[in-house]
Amino acid sequence: MIISSPGLMAQHNDNETDEAWEGAVLKEEFKAGDMIIEHITDSYEWHIISIGEAHLSIPLPVIFYDRGKWHFFMSSAFHHGQQAHDGYFVSHKDFNAGKLVRLDGEGNEIRPQLDISITKNVLSIFISMFLMMWVFISVANTYKKRKGQAPKGLQSFIEPIIIFIRDDVAKASIGEKKYERYLPFLLTIFFFILLNNLMGIIPIIPGGANITGNIGVTGVLAVFTFIITTFSGNKNYWLHIVNAPGVPWWLKLPVPLMPIVELMGVFTKPFVLMVRLFANISAGHIIILGFISLIFIFGKIAEGLGYGVAIVSVGFSIFMDLLELLVAFIQAYVFTLLSALYFGMATEEHH
Repeated sequence: MIISSPGLMAQHNDNETDEAWEGAVLKEEFKAGDMIIEHITDSYEWHIISIGEAHLSIPLPVIFYDRGKWHFFMSSAFHHGQQAHDGYFVSHKDFNAGKLVRLDGEGNEIRPQLDISITKNVLSIFISMFLMMWVFISVANTYKKRKGQAPKGLQSFIEPIIIFIRDDVAKASIGEKKYERYLPFLLTIFFFILLNNLMGIIPIIPGGANITGNIGVTGVLAVFTFIITTFSGNKNYWLHIVNAPGVPWWLKLPVPLMPIVELMGVFTKPFVLMVRLFANISAGHIIILGFISLIFIFGKIAEGLGYGVAIVSVGFSIFMDLLELLVAFIQAYVFTLLSALYFGMATEEHH
């Protein structure tokens, strides 16, 4: 854990890039947009709190490969993104904002060839993974010890959810005969999304990371659904895409309009899964941070006005937090349900 302030930072002059970067960092006034983006995007350190100009954060390992060699150091070397290290720094500009870059001879920002750093989101995924393993292994062991007895403790919370996903999602969407092969995946994505949605609402470590509001994470989940759907597709599924029954022939020949539309649907379905989860979770965080930003914006105008707005902003933020609790369950359910429906469509037999 690192506590630092600009007055205590050592001055580093590793190379010309370091000097150029340090000279470019200027103290700016509060910008709501920058603050919101900083909080919902990934970072190379886990920032906890700032008191004045002192920052409390947990440094994380920075690991990347570039220009023929591996680099490994802790993110504290960047001094909260305000200094460069070995010619590399955290960009604050446009598309590269929040990402590790270096400057080429013309002053352009260049990303490393391979970046496998343990960022805030990566660490949070590891934490949620271990939490899920602990919960389900504990519940499984309890079932072995209390075989035939009524659920108790954590069992009583987990069992109804599992039964709900099994009966009302998997069985209803895929069918009695084939649902079991897809149930482990459906349960995994449901609890993974739900847990990370809930952890994202908690403002203190180990919560506060915007996992399901990261389009990279939702994209990977959607890709898994796409792969399983594609490889599960039977003859009837692909026939409906290539030659959909009940469609006039002139929509198939000479221009295969409907087959093209159906084939596009194969890719748009997982795309919609990815964007829906990402957009809904990110929107909730942005709204809450927007309300908090109003306190500082009005406080800049007049201190008393800032205190007055704080009452309203905090009230609306609490309301949004409660609403996000509901959204956390709904989005986990919707993603799981749509995945199950896609699996059901891919495995449906011809009637």
